[in-house]
Amino acid sequence: MTGIRLTAPEPGWSIDADVVVVGSGVAGLTTALRCVAAGLDTVVVTKARLDDGSTRWAQGGIAAALGEGDTPEQHLDDTLVAGAGLCDERAVRALVTEGPDAVRRLIETGAHFDTTENGDIALTREGGHHRRRIAHAGGDATGAEISRALVEAVRTRALHTVENALVLDLLTDAEGRTAGVSLHVMGEGQHDGVGAVRAPSVVLATGGMGQVFSATTNPPVSTGDGVALALRAGAEISDLEFVQFHPTVLFLGADSEGQQPLVSEAVRGEGAYLVDAAGTRFMTGQHELAELAPRDIVAKAITRQMQLHGTEHMYLDARHFGAEMWEQRFPTILAACREHGIDPVTEPIPVAPAAHYASGGVRTDLRGRTTVPGLYACGETACTGVHGANRLASNSLLEGLVFAERIAADIAERRPARTDAVRPEGGPRSVLQSPEVRTSIQRTMTRGAGVLRSADSLAGAARELEALHAGAGVADAKAAVPGVEAWETTNLLLVSRVLVAAASARAETRGCHWREDHPDRDDADWRAHLVVRVGEDRTLSVRRTESADFDPVSPAHPAD
Repeated sequence: MTGIRLTAPEPGWSIDADVVVVGSGVAGLTTALRCVAAGLDTVVVTKARLDDGSTRWAQGGIAAALGEGDTPEQHLDDTLVAGAGLCDERAVRALVTEGPDAVRRLIETGAHFDTTENGDIALTREGGHHRRRIAHAGGDATGAEISRALVEAVRTRALHTVENALVLDLLTDAEGRTAGVSLHVMGEGQHDGVGAVRAPSVVLATGGMGQVFSATTNPPVSTGDGVALALRAGAEISDLEFVQFHPTVLFLGADSEGQQPLVSEAVRGEGAYLVDAAGTRFMTGQHELAELAPRDIVAKAITRQMQLHGTEHMYLDARHFGAEMWEQRFPTILAACREHGIDPVTEPIPVAPAAHYASGGVRTDLRGRTTVPGLYACGETACTGVHGANRLASNSLLEGLVFAERIAADIAERRPARTDAVRPEGGPRSVLQSPEVRTSIQRTMTRGAGVLRSADSLAGAARELEALHAGAGVADAKAAVPGVEAWETTNLLLVSRVLVAAASARAETRGCHWREDHPDRDDADWRAHLVVRVGEDRTLSVRRTESADFDPVSPAHPAD
């Protein structure tokens, strides 16, 4: 334990439970439902409304070996190739073998997937997949349907939920074991202001951290809160340098910032082409799967073409789909394009890469346990070893499902006793950041640690971030006071520092980590993971593992 905490008032109210799940996406709500089914008193804490998590933005679908002729072994092979040598094969095997039944249980929970004329689940292809194995709903609204089904199940079962609540810090008992979380509830209601949920098992399922960049597909709530909490609690973070930039995000202009509309990989899976301004395809010959190559390869190809032509975007051409296919298969994307003055039925779609998914996160074992006793992580917040250096398309929803069930099973088996939280007196505090610093962080990260990185760009980013960390602030910024925006900005700064430290250390190009000054993959020196921790003095330490396999999180938890 570091003892580091956010600057915040002491909790003024509390709830007691067996488990507190932080987050309301597929990972969080699946964990909560399974815990309740096991008889555990469970509380769900979520930053906005129950249905406002990242899951509902997922367009393409969920990958699983459900089709005729497909097998978990083939799914495993595609995942390992996409992960560029850094997947933990045990974690991937758990994902692909347990995945099909996990999807069927999701259907039993109430999720409705698109079907063929004979009633089978309709399957499509996405980048990196050699078979059609992506189940989808509402054409291109899979995440929204999964979120709807899980939220409805949570409400039907009357789970205790605390909405509009930003998690702050981990609470621990006298032995340093997890004892709950502190949180701040925004607005008036049953609970208000800073409080605590006291529980011996805490599951972090807070989603991603895309808001560290200026342009991202992530919703505004994705500020890395779970990873930041885990770092302050002393947990290890792994692979945070591997941020996936989705190749085809609707280009709204060079100055456009915040959440950007995604053009799902499934559009390419159904036959759309990537072209330059002259209409020339450029993925043919670059990879055996052309437009359906793994995302890191496609994002790099688009970026190279942009550099070559001196332009800010390329185009995705799907005019040959026709109006009927666009309206039936991709209604959400069609509406988003038309809202911004682009009609994909009659013209190519301008696209460019944007921050999309964190392949790294809080390091866990195969049961979702972190290096802090009683603290679990799941979904995009976690680093299970499944994704390696680059996530295979549509494996994220599946990972949330499979590892949520594993976490719930582990908690139900252990059933740790409730203990009293001990609030440390004094101790180090994170330097609270003014909300006005947020834009500076995002622009620094986009400029120095975006799609293209180098030693110089990363060193520049590190200098700017460390100056903020030391309390330099930005010109004309108001003094920071405790509050949601200041806490979010403080979290963004912490995870940005860790990302840049790892990216600076990894002197190679691998997966979605692209170093211009080290353009080649180096298996001899770098087929290993970078693990980062925060010390009590708030400095970062980075270590390299001995291999691509994940180490046990604790001597008490050998690899299983």
